[in-house]
Amino acid sequence: MNIVATGSCFKNTLRCLAVDNSHQGEGLMNQIVTHLVDYEFSRGLTHLFLYTKNKSMKFFKDLGFFEIVNIENQIVFMENRRTGFSDYLDNLKKDLKPGKNIASLIMNANPFTLGHQYLVETAARQSSHLYVFVVSEDRSFFHTNDRMEMVKRGVSHLPNVTVLPTRDYMVSSATFPSYFLKEKADLEVAKVQATLDATLFLENIVPTLQLTKRFVGQEPLSPVTSVYNDALRAAFGSDLELVIIDRLSVREEVVSATRVRAAIQDKNVDELKQLVPATTYHYLEEKHFIG
Repeated sequence: MNIVATGSCFKNTLRCLAVDNSHQGEGLMNQIVTHLVDYEFSRGLTHLFLYTKNKSMKFFKDLGFFEIVNIENQIVFMENRRTGFSDYLDNLKKDLKPGKNIASLIMNANPFTLGHQYLVETAARQSSHLYVFVVSEDRSFFHTNDRMEMVKRGVSHLPNVTVLPTRDYMVSSATFPSYFLKEKADLEVAKVQATLDATLFLENIVPTLQLTKRFVGQEPLSPVTSVYNDALRAAFGSDLELVIIDRLSVREEVVSATRVRAAIQDKNVDELKQLVPATTYHYLEEKHFIG
């Protein structure tokens, strides 16, 4: 038996869509996409995304998908809602702050550590206003709502900081799935996805919030995040300043969420108190992550 066409889905993304060259024009891709969309809807997932090559974009437009961002001669990122992305941008505008030195950073905060707090405080000192985006993708040790709350509590002393969700449009399974594979990720694939994520940010988030710079933490531990930082630098060029902040260290070792999760699992309270702000520690106690 020969496979002449294939397709799959993961969460709310359609993936691995292909038809054998000898069977092009037989309507097989239409059947596959229709079946996958019906399957996703049956699971309660109605907001769908996909990547495709530029030459295939018109085909997916005819099936009800709309362009979000296009990397010329590489890939197009699409969704099945005409105003999905524009609605997200409109919501961001509600938090628009006046100023000439507006910046942002994105973090997963799994959980929020002293390193994250140091990054935010350093960036806030160098900005008239700072937008901190928390990754909305729920694929971490801590649930999205927990991470968002820990960040909000950890930066509440900074009056020029606003905390916002990324939704599906920044560092998500839709825009940058390799990010969540960590050491298992194909770095060449990660580079393409990171470039798309960076381009989407530059072309849409930057003008919406009138950003002048983006901050990132130096990344000595994760190859995928290092690839992401490189992609940001290349995509931004001279259009947006990228500021890399050195990571905070405790006892000559970089503070990382990995260290914190290990301390939690080992019930090492002394180690934990040296790695997280009091706001995070109290939240972990409150929600019975430690005790």
